[in-house]
Formats: sequence, C-alpha cells, structure tokens
Amino acid sequence: MNKSWQKTTLGQHVELLTGYPFKSIEYTNDEKAMRLLRGDNVVQGSIRWDDVKRWGGSTETKILRYFLKEGDFVIAMDRTWVKAGLKASMITKQDTPSLLVQRVARLRVKKGLYSKILPLLIRSHMFEQYVKGVQTETAVPHISPQQINDFPVLLPPLPEQKAIADLLSTWDEAIEKIERLVKVQVKMLKQISRWLLFGYKRLDNRKVNLSDGRYFKYPCDWELLKISKIAKDISARNGTSDEMVLSCSKYDGFVNSLDYFGKQVFSSDTSNYKVIKKGQFGYPSNHVEEGSIGLLEHCEKGIVSPIYVIFEVSKEKIYPPYLIKLLKTNIYKHIFQVTTSSSVDRRGGLRWIDFSKIRVPIPPLEEQQQIAETLNAAQKEIDLLRQLLDKYKSQKRGLMQKMLTGEWRVKPEMVMGYE
Repeated sequence: MNKSWQKTTLGQHVELLTGYPFKSIEYTNDEKAMRLLRGDNVVQGSIRWDDVKRWGGSTETKILRYFLKEGDFVIAMDRTWVKAGLKASMITKQDTPSLLVQRVARLRVKKGLYSKILPLLIRSHMFEQYVKGVQTETAVPHISPQQINDFPVLLPPLPEQKAIADLLSTWDEAIEKIERLVKVQVKMLKQISRWLLFGYKRLDNRKVNLSDGRYFKYPCDWELLKISKIAKDISARNGTSDEMVLSCSKYDGFVNSLDYFGKQVFSSDTSNYKVIKKGQFGYPSNHVEEGSIGLLEHCEKGIVSPIYVIFEVSKEKIYPPYLIKLLKTNIYKHIFQVTTSSSVDRRGGLRWIDFSKIRVPIPPLEEQQQIAETLNAAQKEIDLLRQLLDKYKSQKRGLMQKMLTGEWRVKPEMVMGYE
C-alpha cells in the first residue's frame, strides 16, 4: 500500500442516519401522499416502489431530516445480504421525494470522500465478507449502524479516488447497456410468445381467423383439446432405487434439489417418491399456479415428492417443448389458479383429475416445432447476453478488489489529470 493511502473506517467519511419509526396507523392509500422507503423497497442496486407504503402525517420539523436526496446511498439493515446480493442502492432523482424508515441506513458522503467511490466500497467483496462476518444471526439476520460505520477501508487521496471511480465506470456503462438490452429482449420475447403460442400471429404470415377459447382466442384451424386427450397420468413409484431427487422451480424447471436449496429439504425415505423420466412433465400440485411446472430435459431420470403430478404426452400429437412454453404463460398460470380455486379438492391443490380437463390450443405438429424453435432461438440470444453480463460483472468485481486495496494502481499521469 502506498503511504498516501489512509487506513480508516467508513464512518469517518460518511454521515449515517437511520430512519424514523413511522406508525402504520398513519399509512394512507392516497397516491399523492409521501412515499416511505422501507427495507423491503431496497433491492440489489435499485429501489423497488411496486409495494410502496405512503405516509399521511404532517411534515413536522423533526421529519425534515429524513427526506432522501439524490446521491444518498441506502442499506437495508435487516437481511442486508441475501441470495440475490447486497440490499443497497443509490438514490436517484426518480426515488425522490421519499422518507427514510427505521431499519434502513442512509449514507451521505462528507468531505474527503468522492461520492462515486462510496457505492464501490459498499458493493465490494470486502464489504460482503464483512457483513457476513459481523451480522447478528437471529431469525432475521441484521447489522447495526455502528457496524456499518466500523467497516475498515483503505482510502487513497481524492484525485486517485476520482481516477479509480471513472475507470470502473467504463464497466458500469457496459453493464447498464447490456442490462437494458436484456430487459428489452425479455419484453419482446413475452410478446412474441403470446402471439405465437396462441396463434394471434403466424410464422407464415397467413391471415388469422380466431375462435373463442374462454380465457383466450385461438386460430380456427387449430384444435382446442382437453389435456386428457393428449396426455396421460404417470404414477410410477421409486421403491428402493437410489435416484436423484428433483424439485421444480418457477423459472428453472426441474433442478437437483440438493444443489438448488443447498441442503436436504426432502424426506429421508424416498420409497414413495414418484419417478419422472426425460420427456415427461411434472408439477407440485400445490404450487402450479405460480408457474412451477416443468419438462424434464437435462437428465434421463429422477424422483419427485408424492405431491407432484407427472404426465407424458402423445408424441404423435404434441411437441413437448411447445406445450411447456404454453403452460408457462401467464394466461395458464391464471387458468391453473381459477381451476384450483373451483376444485372440490382445494386442500390438495390441482390434481390430475381437474388439471386434465383444462383445454389447450393445438396447432399442427410441424407448426408446434417451428414455434418452439423460434422462441428457443430468441431465448438463446437472451442467455448469451446474460452470460456476457455475468462476465463483465465478474471482471468489474475482480478489478474493484485489486484497485480498492491498492494492489493495482492507476497510472500517475492519469491521477494528475484529477488534481
């Protein structure tokens, strides 16, 4: 470390304030009332306002200090580090005006600290490890304001801080561009999926005449069939076999349960578990309306909890990748929810007897294949962009680790430009 770098703590260079204990009885549904920034609103790198609480009280003098400003940095003190990352974010113009609520820390830089260095320090690997080491392990892991203030940092002179921040901003710009592109592509894929899976637009651009399928419209030259007409229930049990236990997630389909949860969440006795083979479909009967339905593609065989419904389709009528894309749409999530609610066996979720009565639009087999391949190609583009995004983020983390510890230095001639 260069002698000009200062060994200090974060609290020496920021003004830390924790939020005000606003009373829930003063919350209001008035959309013109002041937004309250709670821990639930803070996610990794941004503020989420879709579940905002608003305060209907008067703006007394004692409340004024809790107004957030553009450029403030906030950290959720409860569950600070979650699986998705650090619950911390910079306050932007779109996040103001808003008021700081208790259990959220607001950091405002003081003289001697460059504002763009603060988020780099908080998002660094060092801070992540620090949080994991000091957080109180209760039912709700949390850190205190004092622990945030006590975070040890190595701080270079202000000109070098600016040079480091500007150098790292190159990666930020690339990351932000790819994130925006991913969002656009995902939105486009959802729209295209809806058009193609329900036949509102056809790949050969033919004119579409639609029939009414109750929850959706579909082309007149397609069939609308009950699932029982194209698939059958499978109930093979595991017995004494030592098979991999699988779980079906909302987004990733079937996954290795131990790898996904990081621990054993299934029974030690798997003899009554159901066998699922490659090419078969399955869903947990009590969670299918959330989108937890999958097609086993990545392994030859596995076993799932007895609450799962397993079925396979007639390959002469159905191309499985087409059907799984159809069943994962928001329209079918709604259909599953409605069907579950109207089922006699509501405590058991959506069983095969009711699931098999649901109708699905069925184009000719060749068109099913073309639709699935078109959507797969679009998804592959998104996956490649996400891989590139992960690569840039990894590069930035490595660079931050080197530069914020002084292991790598900015060239002196570059630093001179900031003096």
